[in-house]
Amino acid sequence: MIISINQPAYLPWLGYFNRIAKSDIHIVLDHVQFEKNSVTNRNKILLNKEPLCLTIPVLTKGKFENLSIDSLEVDQKVKWQKKHFASISQAYSKSLFWNEIHKELESFYHLNVKNLNSFLSLQMMFFTKYLGVKTPVYFSKDCKFKEKKSDLVLEICQKFKATTYLSGPFGRDYLELNKFSDLGINVIFEDYQHPEYPQKSDRFYPYLSTLDLMVNCGKNSLKVLENV
Repeated sequence: MIISINQPAYLPWLGYFNRIAKSDIHIVLDHVQFEKNSVTNRNKILLNKEPLCLTIPVLTKGKFENLSIDSLEVDQKVKWQKKHFASISQAYSKSLFWNEIHKELESFYHLNVKNLNSFLSLQMMFFTKYLGVKTPVYFSKDCKFKEKKSDLVLEICQKFKATTYLSGPFGRDYLELNKFSDLGINVIFEDYQHPEYPQKSDRFYPYLSTLDLMVNCGKNSLKVLENV
């Protein structure tokens, strides 16, 4: 039983879905503290041959120190949805596979978005469906976990009866590997090797949203993403 864990992300990058695809179960870690300037509410697309960061405005003033991701509210006074989709359309409307995704993608930018996590959950399902990733996904907010940091990861592994935990590279900084070993759980650190693919630019830009891959490679995106 291989499991992976990631915090929610807006327009996630390739490595996000690669880890999900390699897992038997994936857990979205959405009950933990929101980190300012993280990819939870921002990511990059490629516009006019240069990376452009799109950020969903969120309400944090006066409550940032005790603000879980699942409780995070979007700032509805800022008209970000129209602006974001306009930028995405400008960036990708002439791409080879734009017509396969643009209608469903556009529908997200007409939603009445109050809760960020709900929006990110719907958008993640859109990505996994198009990519053909069928890994079951669970949300930590529904499981009432009590621990933090390394012990939280271990608690999740135990709940889902994991034999292997597929970690990102930063897990090396905080995971207490002896505790996992004592319970017979193998920890694998994935240092994702970013593939190159056709891109509308004079040079290749890695670490963009998976959206960039999808509009350029279509249904072949998962094979490219997994370096197959």
